[in-house]
Amino acid sequence: MKKVRLEDLKGLAAYEKLREDFRRRIIELKKNRRLAVGDKVSLLFENRDTVIFQIQEMLRAERITDLEKIREEIEVYNSLIPDAGELSATLFLEIEEQGRIREELLKFLGIDEGVYLKIGNRTIRARFESGHSKEDKISAVQYVRFPFNPDEIRAFVAGEEGAEIFIDHPNYQARVTVGEETRKALIEDLTA
Repeated sequence: MKKVRLEDLKGLAAYEKLREDFRRRIIELKKNRRLAVGDKVSLLFENRDTVIFQIQEMLRAERITDLEKIREEIEVYNSLIPDAGELSATLFLEIEEQGRIREELLKFLGIDEGVYLKIGNRTIRARFESGHSKEDKISAVQYVRFPFNPDEIRAFVAGEEGAEIFIDHPNYQARVTVGEETRKALIEDLTA
C-alpha cells in the first residue's frame, strides 16, 4: 500500500473546507474496519485513507504548518499503513471506569503474546509495535500487524474458510468472526 506523501495532504484552510465531507466518508469507511473482540478490546484496521485522516486531524488540532513538522507527522503515521502481505490495526483496550484504568490496564500485560487472526486452520499471531508496554505499564492504544504468507493471503481472499480474530490471554479470552464486509475491506488492503 502506498505511503502518505506531503503532496497528499491539504493545507489547514483547504482541509477545513472539505473536513466534514471527508470526516463522514472516513466514519463510514471505519464501520467495516472496526471489530469488537469481546467487551474490552477493539481493533481498527488501518489503511491509507484512515491514516491521511489522522494526519490531517493532528495538523488541524495542533495548528501545524511548518513543513518539517508535517514531514515528521507523516513519518510517524506512515508506520500504521500496512506493508505488502500484511494487515495493520490499532488495538484499543477499552476501560470505562475512570478510577480503575491503571489497575484494569495492568491485567492486559502480556497481551502482545496472545492476539491472533485465524483463517480456517491457519493461525497468524499479531506482531505488536514495541514501546507501548513495559513490565509494569501498558498503553490503552497498541499498534499491531498481521503478517500473511502467500497461502494465508490466498485462503483469506478466497473466503472459503471462516476467519476470526481471537485473544488468548490469562485475564482475557474473546473471539469475533470477521464478517463479509470487513473481509472485503481487508482484502483490498492485502491486495493493494
